[in-house]
Amino acid sequence: MMIIDFHTHIFPKEIRENREKYFPTEPAFKLLYSRPGSKLAGAAELIDSMNSHGVDKSVVFGFPWKNSDTFKKHNDYIIKSMERYSGRLTGFCCIDIFSRKAIAEVMRCLENGLSGVGELALYESGHESGYESGHESGIDEESIHRLKPVMEVCLDKNLPVLIHTNEPIGHQYPGKTPNTFKQIYRLLTKFPENRIVLAHWGGGIFFFNLLKKEVKESFNNVYFDTAASPFLYDAKIYRVAINILGQDRIIFGSDFPLLTPARYFKEFEQAGLTKSEIDSICEKNAARLLNL
Repeated sequence: MMIIDFHTHIFPKEIRENREKYFPTEPAFKLLYSRPGSKLAGAAELIDSMNSHGVDKSVVFGFPWKNSDTFKKHNDYIIKSMERYSGRLTGFCCIDIFSRKAIAEVMRCLENGLSGVGELALYESGHESGYESGHESGIDEESIHRLKPVMEVCLDKNLPVLIHTNEPIGHQYPGKTPNTFKQIYRLLTKFPENRIVLAHWGGGIFFFNLLKKEVKESFNNVYFDTAASPFLYDAKIYRVAINILGQDRIIFGSDFPLLTPARYFKEFEQAGLTKSEIDSICEKNAARLLNL
């Protein structure tokens, strides 16, 4: 069985060694990476971890920088890393959807061999980002409007889009956005033909797949990754999610370097997953999305 890690972050050396330089103008980056112990890793470190944990391929992406020059440089690093570690890394393009240069950057990245877009994260509402977006926050109407051209490109090219989501209740932590189930669901209904991966179990929205009307159909092209699950959920979530969604809609993502794959493999065992279920979660579902 091949193991594919669908959710990892890598940063170029310049950012890893000078993170404080970006804090004044990149509030979301500061929020996530100014804490003591917050990790930034490069491609070589990811490959070492993959080798240690038996991971064959990882999907890698950068950060939704507000500064378009920075997200372009970060995407360049993703492209170069993918070329350096051919066959081991699959790159996604990451941008700030509110940037005027977002769609041009997506096109450039896809032309240079990247295989999707993500992780798109709306850590701030459009209004907080300097754009007028009404009174909502999280995945608001303005965010969906800005996302539309990206989704159109990915639909045309049959490529996946990975979107940051999180549970709308419970304890607060850096990077927890103010999204709601209503907002996440509205996003899915706006782009029903796109292949969408919702990070972090979609914030738990998969529960509503049990509704008899409408929602099940809206989830037809939606996948849910496991990123940060050991920090957020009991290991029982794997069995619950499989019972609700089936094993073909769940994708292993470690959120490296936040967590190592070993933490997840241990929870697979605790949850009593079968070989067939693990094969789907760790390989088959991701391979299908990546057109492997």
